[in-house]
Amino acid sequence: MGERSRTQYARNGDVHLAFQVVGEGALDLLLIDTWVHHVEAVWDFPDFARFLRRLSSLGRLIHFDRRGTGLSDPVPLDQLPDLQTQVGDAVAVLKAAQSGGAAVVGLNDGTIVAALLAAAHPELCRSLVLFTLTSGHTLAAGMPMESIDEVIELIQANAVTDDSGVELLAPSRVGDEHFDRQLARLQRFSVRPGAYGHYYRQTMEADVADILPSIRTPTLVLNRTGNQIVPVEQSRLAAAMIEGARFVELPGGDHLAFSEGVDGLLDEVEEFLTGARTGADPDRMLTTLLFTDIVHSTRLTAQMGDRRWRDVLDQHYELGRGELARFGGREVVTTGDGFFAAFDRPLAAVRCALAMVEAMPALGLQIRAGVHTGEVEVRGADLGGLAVHIAARIATLGGDGEVLVSSTVKDLLVGADVGFDDRQEHELKGVPGTWRLFAATPGGQPP
Repeated sequence: MGERSRTQYARNGDVHLAFQVVGEGALDLLLIDTWVHHVEAVWDFPDFARFLRRLSSLGRLIHFDRRGTGLSDPVPLDQLPDLQTQVGDAVAVLKAAQSGGAAVVGLNDGTIVAALLAAAHPELCRSLVLFTLTSGHTLAAGMPMESIDEVIELIQANAVTDDSGVELLAPSRVGDEHFDRQLARLQRFSVRPGAYGHYYRQTMEADVADILPSIRTPTLVLNRTGNQIVPVEQSRLAAAMIEGARFVELPGGDHLAFSEGVDGLLDEVEEFLTGARTGADPDRMLTTLLFTDIVHSTRLTAQMGDRRWRDVLDQHYELGRGELARFGGREVVTTGDGFFAAFDRPLAAVRCALAMVEAMPALGLQIRAGVHTGEVEVRGADLGGLAVHIAARIATLGGDGEVLVSSTVKDLLVGADVGFDDRQEHELKGVPGTWRLFAATPGGQPP
C-alpha cells in the first residue's frame, strides 16, 4: 500500500475515464475530487499523496479523473459535461472497478457530484463524506469582482501565468514555494486553460438545495473555520438539509483537504466510516537506507575540468544504477555526487554498497557509503525522518572505499556472509546519543 496503482479506464459511451484502485479491504471508497485531478500526477505531490495513502488505509480507494480532465479523454470545449453526465461517469467507474457500492468522498466541487450520486443511486452509496459542501456557491470572499465572468477571466489568466491561487485555496501554505509549485504543476496537468471557465461556472451556478433533503445515506460534512471560498456557515446550513447528517468544524482556513490538518480531518473520516479512530499512519515504514558519495570530488573536479568531470559523473550514475537494479534498491534521489536509495532488506543494501565500492575504481573514483535500517516517513516519492539523517551522517564518516553501517544493521545480519570491523562509537551531527559503527567487508573476511 502507498505505491501508485496502475491506471485503468472505464467507459461511459465513447468516453474513456482514467481511474486507479489503491489499497485493499472490505470497504470501497470512491473519491470524487475537484476537477483539478490527475490520477498519476497526484502521486508526485507529497501532500496529496499522503492524503490518498491515508484514505487507502481504510479500504479499497477508487479515484478517477473527471471527463475532460487529467488522463480521461479530452472533449471539445463546447461538449464539456453537465453534472448529470458526471454522475453517470462516476457510476461507470464504480462498475469498472467491480464495486457494488462505496463510501463516497466528495471534495470541494466534487461534493456536488457526490451528493447527486447519493440522491440518484442510493444503492451505490453506502455512506457519504463531503468536505466543503454548500447548497449553492457565492463568489469567494476577498475577490473584488461582481460577476462570474470576471472571476473566470481571472482564473484563466492565472492558469496561463502559472499562478496557483494558493492565497485563497491554501492560505496556510503561503510562502511555501515548493507547495505552490506543486499545486501549479497539478493544475497544469489536470485542466486545459480553456476548460477552467466551464467547470468554474458550473460549480458556481450549481444549486443542490432541492437535492440534499432527499439523501438518506449516512453523511458526514466537514469544513474549516476560516475557509474563504466556502464559509463554514454555508456547510453547516447544507448539512442541516440532509437528514441525520453529522457536521464537523475543523480548525484552519484552507479550502484544499490535503494542505492543512490532514490527520485531524482523516481521523474524523475514519471514525465515521469504520467506527474507530486508530490514528494509523501509513506514511511510516521500516526500510534500509543507503547513502553514497564520491571521495575527494572537489579535487577531482579541479583536476579533470567541468566537462570531463560531468562525463565521469554520468558514468558513475550509470554504473551505480546498474548495481541498484541488481540488488533490488530504489533510487530515492541523487545527492550531487552520490545516491540516496532504499532497500527492503539490509543484506541487499550492504551487498549493493560493497559492489559499488568495488566497481568505481574502473572510473578512477572511490566512494564511501553509509547504511542504516530504521522507520522512515514516506513523502510522495521521497523519504524523510530521523533514520534518513542517521544514514546520511554515517556515510560522511566513512573512509576511502569504506562501507559503514549502524549497529542496527550489523545485528540484523548475524549469520550473513558479510564481515564487520568495529569502528567504535561516534556522535552523529544533529542526532541524539552516540552510535556504534562498523565497516562491512564481503564474505565475512576481516578488512
